[in-house]
Amino acid sequence: MIEQDTIKLLRECDAGVKMGIASIDDVLDYVCNNTFKHYLNECKKEHVKLMVEIQSLLDESHDDGKEPNPMAKGMSWLKINAKMVMNESDHTVADLITEGCNMGVKSLNKYLNQYKTADEKSKDIVKRLIHLEERLAEDIRQFL
Repeated sequence: MIEQDTIKLLRECDAGVKMGIASIDDVLDYVCNNTFKHYLNECKKEHVKLMVEIQSLLDESHDDGKEPNPMAKGMSWLKINAKMVMNESDHTVADLITEGCNMGVKSLNKYLNQYKTADEKSKDIVKRLIHLEERLAEDIRQFL
């Protein structure tokens, strides 16, 4: 039997990785710089790999995972579109994505601390996702 903290942590990670993919998808068409676009596409590929890994573990537990909060997803979409209408630039996209990465890192660390008895495999996935978010925020600083 898988520990409840493990399932809860995987669910939060599932929602977070899906939110990251959706956010990248929301901004990709606005990006002009090819290097910036490359960073986003590579990060999205890594998010998808993690999503598959998370889903596999959830499937083993007969759990459907968790979708991102519809309100948070809607607010994110609204914020992206409002900011892009005001200033459609790589700078604006970098600002939005950096903010999203920081929020993701904060939330994931909170869940890592909250679900202390989760198994090491699940904790490792969360740590890899945190690293991925931190690396993207660092890579795109040049576009701020």
